[in-house]
Amino acid sequence: MGNITLSVPEELHRKMRRHTELRWSDIARQAFEKKLKEIELMADLLSKSELTEEDAERIGHAIKAKARKRFNR
Repeated sequence: MGNITLSVPEELHRKMRRHTELRWSDIARQAFEKKLKEIELMADLLSKSELTEEDAERIGHAIKAKARKRFNR
């Protein structure tokens, strides 16, 4: 199994040290696995997409316009 070293802010590290009952390496590994699954799923979806970047921008602008209209009421 590979090893990595993480840097975390001192305040976070202080809080983590209060919970010695937790295996922080397991929690980090699970977070990495979850994020990688999300990335792989997105890559798979995008590889099958027929939308162009122009289509995506047009759809994005339309969504933002409707959201602005909705929230400006």
